[in-house]
Amino acid sequence: MIDNPQVPPYAPDPAIAEIADFIGDAVAPADFPQTILRFRNDRAAAQVGLDGLADDAWLQHFGRFDPLEGNLPHPLALRYHGHQFRHYNQDLGDGRGFLFAQMRDGRGRLMDLGTKGSGQTPWSRSGDGRLTLKGAVREILATEMLEALGVETSRTFSVIETGEALHRGDEPSPTRSAVLVRLSHGHIRIGSFQRLATLGDKANLSRLVTYTLNHYYGETAGEDGPIRLLDHVVRKTADLAASYMAAGFVHGVLNSDNINVSGESFDYGPWRWAETFDPRFTAAYFDESGLYAFGRQAEAIHWDVAQLAIALTSLVDQEALIPVLEQFGGLYREAVTRRMMQRLNLKPRSPADDGALVAALEQALVHSQVPLDRFYFDWVKGRADAPAGYDHEAFERFRQAWGAYDPAQPLEGSYWQRAQPCSMLIAEVEVIWQPIAETDDWSQLFRKVKEIREMGDAMRKIG
Repeated sequence: MIDNPQVPPYAPDPAIAEIADFIGDAVAPADFPQTILRFRNDRAAAQVGLDGLADDAWLQHFGRFDPLEGNLPHPLALRYHGHQFRHYNQDLGDGRGFLFAQMRDGRGRLMDLGTKGSGQTPWSRSGDGRLTLKGAVREILATEMLEALGVETSRTFSVIETGEALHRGDEPSPTRSAVLVRLSHGHIRIGSFQRLATLGDKANLSRLVTYTLNHYYGETAGEDGPIRLLDHVVRKTADLAASYMAAGFVHGVLNSDNINVSGESFDYGPWRWAETFDPRFTAAYFDESGLYAFGRQAEAIHWDVAQLAIALTSLVDQEALIPVLEQFGGLYREAVTRRMMQRLNLKPRSPADDGALVAALEQALVHSQVPLDRFYFDWVKGRADAPAGYDHEAFERFRQAWGAYDPAQPLEGSYWQRAQPCSMLIAEVEVIWQPIAETDDWSQLFRKVKEIREMGDAMRKIG
């Protein structure tokens, strides 16, 4: 394994074995015709002691899914139910992915390596269990950008092209295939709790509460374990919703089976970055009612967490859970203020002043419809008079409030010397994908990842 003293040693910890009898099904990965390494995230791999793997070993573990030393002997396709666009669906579960391995990172956190496109499972229904290569490229871009903007997100750990031709109804077919591995702080979804509650399996529901509290929150369970778990999830997901707003991100499908109880964003399908601060902007063409629109994401996540609370009423009285759930709104507003202040690089003054500043900011952005990324980039650099629409009357109240603040940190790094901010609008995804599809040219993707990481490094110094 790795001897580099700057990274933690590989520390396997297949804790999921404690609950494997009810949380998932042992499955076998697909036998792919080819394994061509397209992307390996050594920054992420270094955090779990795996960046020293040679490429051939990487392909065997993350393309053929040979077990990692001391880890799970076989993958587990997790079982869950969930509300999809507010309709309860019991016919879910990992249909094209599985949990492959678990280990501790350098901070001692339990981390999962999970897959997407790794083959059929008992939960595939009529699906082929595969992932398009374009879908994998999109997930690389989404996770890299979210991480750079400070959102707690899964990271794209590996993408391996698999040599199959896939047929899809919503994009040109046949298209190339891939298997993706993501590194995440847990894959336990709200839907796993819903499933056990629906089945009336109180014993295993209690075991799942114990597992989650122990491995993700470092606590032992007790009679109040479900209450404490809900409190953790409320706090984490309120911050997650706020981080989406500060990043200008629209997840697209915030169903309860897509909400992780560790509060980490994951599972990227029809994502988008909003070009302007438009609360009605949606990412999914099939979200006809705007249920998961940009400005409704906090509402959607709160609703999902309420479904966790409902599932936990199997174990504790609902009267004890209601006040915990009702914290969400206040915690969300506090988190929005904190995260917007961080993105603007402003030193906090008082909760009242900071809240008023952010309220004026949101009003100005809604009414002026200036480009979001351009706005943050200019104002962090103190270029409030840049010719980008900031003379709009909607900015008057914000400009007055902003003038009373000092920068939180000095700006460091070449990123702030750029003429244009780093963005990730959907049109650019197509520009990056086209040379891959036509000539197998990956240079634009790697240039974009480098650019995003430079932005992330600069933003972490002010956040």
